[in-house]
Order: sequence, then C-alpha cells, then structure tokens
Amino acid sequence: MENSIIVVGSSNYDIILNQDKFAVTGETVLANKMSICGGGKGANQAVQCAKLGNKTIFLGSVGNDNMGDFLIKELDRYGLCTDYIKRSNLNSGVGIVNCIPDGEVRATVFTGANFDITPLELRKYEELFKSCKVLILQLEVPVDVVYEAIKIGEENNCYIILNAAPAKLLNLEYLKKVNCLIVNETEASFYLDKEIVSYEDVLTNSKQLLSLSKDICIVTLGKKGSVLIEKNKCTKIDAKVVNVIETTGAGDSYIGAFATKVFEGSTLEEACNYATKVSSLTVQNIGAQSSMPTKIDIEGEYNNGTRFKKGSNIS
Repeated sequence: MENSIIVVGSSNYDIILNQDKFAVTGETVLANKMSICGGGKGANQAVQCAKLGNKTIFLGSVGNDNMGDFLIKELDRYGLCTDYIKRSNLNSGVGIVNCIPDGEVRATVFTGANFDITPLELRKYEELFKSCKVLILQLEVPVDVVYEAIKIGEENNCYIILNAAPAKLLNLEYLKKVNCLIVNETEASFYLDKEIVSYEDVLTNSKQLLSLSKDICIVTLGKKGSVLIEKNKCTKIDAKVVNVIETTGAGDSYIGAFATKVFEGSTLEEACNYATKVSSLTVQNIGAQSSMPTKIDIEGEYNNGTRFKKGSNIS
C-alpha cells in the first residue's frame, strides 16, 4: 500500500468576521466583512499536507447537516481522502473568528460533532495505519481518542506529531510515545506552568520541554519564529517578514508543512525552515484552508521570485 499521512482531528465551519477592533465587555462592534470557510485544527493541517502534494487521509466527525456537507466538499476539493469521516447526528463544529486589521485573531469554537467519536470507532480503521508514515494529532477531539490514535500509531511505527492544542492536561505516559510535540508559547506556558514568551524562555526551559515527548519539541512563537529542541541542541528558526493580513491557520499551516518534509525524509531543521516559509504565505490571505499555499505556490514564491498576492487563487 502507498505510504500516507493520516490526520485524526477536528473539522469546523468557520465564520470569520473582519472588524476594526475587538469588543470589550458590554460593547457591540460591527464587522466590515464576513467570510465562510472550512476550519478546525485537524482539517487545516490535513489540507496543508494535501496541498503540498501528499496522500492524506482525514479521520474525524462532522454533522449530518448542511455545514457538514460543506466541510466534506471543501476537503474533497483539496484532494483529501474523506472516506472515513463520520457523519454525526450532532451539529457540525463551528468556529467564530474575530480578526482586526493587524492580523490578530480571537476565536471561539463549538466542538459539536468533533466530540462524537470514540476510541473504538477509531480502532476500526487501524488497517489504514499500516501504510501510515506520519500521523498528526491535536486536542480538538476527545483526549481518549487521541490516546488511542497514539497507541495505534506506535503499534504501526508511524512518526507521531502531536500539536498539543488547545492546551489540556495530558498523561505523560502517552506524551512519551509522541515523536514530535508542537506547541505555541501559550501552550508551552500551560504545560510548564510558567511564562514562555521568548526564545530565551524556551532556551532556559528546553530540557523540561523536551522531557514532554519521546524525541523532539517545537515551540512556535508567532512573528518571533520558532525553536526546534533536540536532545543536544536548540535551533532558532527566524520568522519571515511579510505583509500579514490574517493569522488564522498559520500554526496549522506550519505543522502541515513540517509533516510534509518529515514525510519526504528531510532533516528536522530543513522541515522547520520549510514550514516557516509555507506559513508566511498563509498569513498573507484571509481564511485558513483557502489561504494555504500549494507546492506550486511555494516554488513560485521562493524559486522564481514571483510574489504570493492577497486574494490569489491557491486552491
């Protein structure tokens, strides 16, 4: 069977509201624009893998509703294998994303159908994992489903990437089976119970962060770049300076691109640098999945000197 990337995770119907500022308590703010698109950490990461040319299988759950129809249609459009997505009697997951002009976002997510999946249902698909080279997980589905996915991945020698977001208390026994743990500064702060906001903070606490996974830990720091933590060294990966339109899905784009390079056999540092390039293009457009670049976009941007323009067709 052909090697594949498997993503177990969430898929959300995203409503993106562009507005001049965030509301404070008791205030109503009028949005200037509304966009509808596919979202959810799992689906976003899977889409980025697929858009970069990899066979990607998505395992998750959406509602048996119009939003679920939309979400599956979007994933199909990007070339994902959607044959194993559950159709739930619960409403599809929904994300409300508020975005201000500097690209900063705040989001509220209704989990809905994303939590209507069980470890037993996931185990039904363990045959798929025999051809899985890279397994990507997040925490927008039940934690016991994530644990089961880790067990199945380990049984089948998959390279397991866990994006431990949103931050939740986790069993260290399962974390130590994860090859690569990826967190942002907020999540790193949660898991270490101390403030992590800079490269220096990551460096100071690198051993503790590394102890949370089997092999490596990556901390993403937004416009400050990211840090690759390995057993004997920490490597700072500088962010690209670009015109940021909106940051929705930037972290998911990074993870999908990193997984792509791991899948292709690149070194970890090469994978991090590539992920930085890819996510720098994603933030130059509105939305998550629709903004994520394809392999052709990447080659055009970084090999031919052409620019990735706001509103360009990248699907």
